Amino acid sequence: MDALGRVAELLGFSTSHNGSDDSGNSLQHLKDKNPDELWRKWASSRGTPFLTEYPVDRISSELVMATPIGFAKSYLLFPVFKDTSGETPRIEVLIGHPRAFWALSALATLLADKGQIPAPRESCLMIRMMPATILLNLINTAYERHSQHQTTDVLSRMDSSGEEGIDLLSLQESVDLLDARDEAPMIRLANSLLAQAIRQKASDIHVEPFEKELLVRYRVDGVLFNVLSIPPRLQSGLVSRFKLMANLNIAEKRLPQDGRIRIRTAGRDVDIRVSTIPIRHGERVVLRILEQGTLLLPLSEIGFDRNDLETLSSLIRLTNGIILVTGPTGAGKTTTLYAILNTINSPDKNIITIEDPVEYQLKGIGQIQVNQRIELTFASGLRSILRQDPDVILIGEIRDLETAEIAIQASLTGHLVFSTLHTNDAASAITRLVDMGIEPFLISTSLKAILAQRLVRKICSECREPYTPEENELIRLGVAPEELANGTLYRGRGCPSCLNTGYRGRQGIYELLVVDETIGHMIDERAQVSEIRQKARSRGMFNLIEDGKRKVLSGITTTEEVLRVALSEVTLDG
Repeated sequence: MDALGRVAELLGFSTSHNGSDDSGNSLQHLKDKNPDELWRKWASSRGTPFLTEYPVDRISSELVMATPIGFAKSYLLFPVFKDTSGETPRIEVLIGHPRAFWALSALATLLADKGQIPAPRESCLMIRMMPATILLNLINTAYERHSQHQTTDVLSRMDSSGEEGIDLLSLQESVDLLDARDEAPMIRLANSLLAQAIRQKASDIHVEPFEKELLVRYRVDGVLFNVLSIPPRLQSGLVSRFKLMANLNIAEKRLPQDGRIRIRTAGRDVDIRVSTIPIRHGERVVLRILEQGTLLLPLSEIGFDRNDLETLSSLIRLTNGIILVTGPTGAGKTTTLYAILNTINSPDKNIITIEDPVEYQLKGIGQIQVNQRIELTFASGLRSILRQDPDVILIGEIRDLETAEIAIQASLTGHLVFSTLHTNDAASAITRLVDMGIEPFLISTSLKAILAQRLVRKICSECREPYTPEENELIRLGVAPEELANGTLYRGRGCPSCLNTGYRGRQGIYELLVVDETIGHMIDERAQVSEIRQKARSRGMFNLIEDGKRKVLSGITTTEEVLRVALSEVTLDG
């Protein structure tokens, strides 16, 4: 009998399978039972407290260190608090499954060996029950919080012991990164840097060698921060560790290399792109962190105004045409395109992408990775895609005339095409296509819309506070005093949650230019970019600064942040 069957028997459910029990209280009816309800009922029958939440700040770091995360997650058994008020210390233990009861003696022995209780006695354990999903989240959160303190500890131990050993085979993909605590010091350092970067939601890790130090920086919300200064003697070991994890040649230090790491931390699978280049004082490493949750966001949650969202939602359901997303590197174009594809993805659509690189795997969508070494380019790949009977095509970037011509022909023959361009604003994309050699009448016929975007940092919700802006700030943003609610705007004071920056997380600001009949006629007439931009604004388009202004007035971001990312790119009169 399995664990659920034992629970059922204790609660009075019949475990017979002969069908003689007509009371509806048989084991076969457990399929219709909510496991959490059954678990709560058993807790009640034992007189054991049943919790649905537990404060993370109450969890003892000593107990986290004493309990391997693999043990805690495997048995759903987590010691959280040590009560020393009595003669004998007692440990508060959360359990989320009946199998945890079978591991209590092992936990007692483990805690006794670590000096947390005087002897391996189960009587020292105070049991609390909790739903399994909530307990798993709590375990992941607690070990993540604990991991942020490990980097400094590892460095101090390495400095004191002089150890620089590196076990090249120690990290396995099946092992949770937070549980790799018994490895060589260099491996613990690399794991610590990765775990802390993921916890702080960094998009990149920069490892930069200089003459007297090895500097580690994280890019958080688009801005780089110094995190750690490491002695230069540790440079070779740390770089070799990252290269080995990415299956790169650790002996080759003269040429650039690219690879990929797949790890698991706090129950989440994370892909990391690794790039190394040789510089004067060694090898520089940049690790780009790709986590599914940051790329696969719903279209409604990335910052669109309601009217723009409705317009875009209609455009992406067209059966043909081209929709372009423009902006510099790091503007969030890939996130927007993935959100669009997820919105329109359905069994009746054949969606194929060609990307460089493929940022993340999308379920139900065919994705092609550009490979210049075998001459698989955007243009050659696009020709092959057209023979696969696609309904929707995503081209990672239109870089040349050949790719642009094939994309336009595809859009004119019944395909909906999405792609990107690196231009400062929406109207400039038209000029870029003309400069590539595309005839204006083909652009006006095939192009349906252009979406320009930037990413602005959001005000931290933990330290957000109102303030009265100065007149100069309002003038720079183009805000009239009467537009302010209560005469105030918002900013972040700075707190540990936002690394004292006042910002946490990012959101898009957008400029959506719809190519209607009027705009199409102007393209045919080779109108200037400023004229097209002005006509689009007169027909309801908000430029980047105007959309940013709306988000400042809504308390989402600040004037400085909008002007930082948009003012240098967009002219206020255009």
